[in-house]
Amino acid sequence: MVEEIKLFNKWSFAGVVVTDIGIKPYINIEPIVVPRTNGYYHNTPFYKTKVNIVERIMNRINVCGHKGKRHRQSSGHNTGKAKTSMNTVLAVLTKLEEKTKTNPIQVLVSAIENASPREEVITIERAGARYAQAVDIGPQRRVDLVIRYICQGASYKSFNKQKSIVAALVEEIMDCYEKGNASMAMSKRAEIEKMAASAK
Repeated sequence: MVEEIKLFNKWSFAGVVVTDIGIKPYINIEPIVVPRTNGYYHNTPFYKTKVNIVERIMNRINVCGHKGKRHRQSSGHNTGKAKTSMNTVLAVLTKLEEKTKTNPIQVLVSAIENASPREEVITIERAGARYAQAVDIGPQRRVDLVIRYICQGASYKSFNKQKSIVAALVEEIMDCYEKGNASMAMSKRAEIEKMAASAK
């Protein structure tokens, strides 16, 4: 009998469902014990779709990316240690399970689905005149943006603050899961889609 593969030997991927068919192929929920592939897929096309969604969150915590031209969140504060980010994600999933009494992997996936923006604005220039144009966001970019916003929001809430990164991440994910408006990911989605609606 083959034993079921569980994340950190705790949580099963069996009942996890991606309901948004647009981004379903881009959220990898294949069973994995330790979310650490060490860049195994890095040289393959669309390699991010082959990386487990929990590992993508873990990797983004290491370097949460720039916000505008502010570089402080992408250096110094981020150690780049996989063990540190793995322990952070493990603690976050444990807290999510305590709060929701459901599989924390499903909570994370649902939060990403709820907070992923569908439209954005690009600038088009014709005959020297610039104007905004609303466009649909590609599914890969939708997932990329929401992961970035969740981790950046948590980083800003915990950077030089008394709040820990674990508590900040739990707040961000829970707000996205409950479709609130306190998280950076949900507020950015509302802002982006509002701009797109006015540019139609």
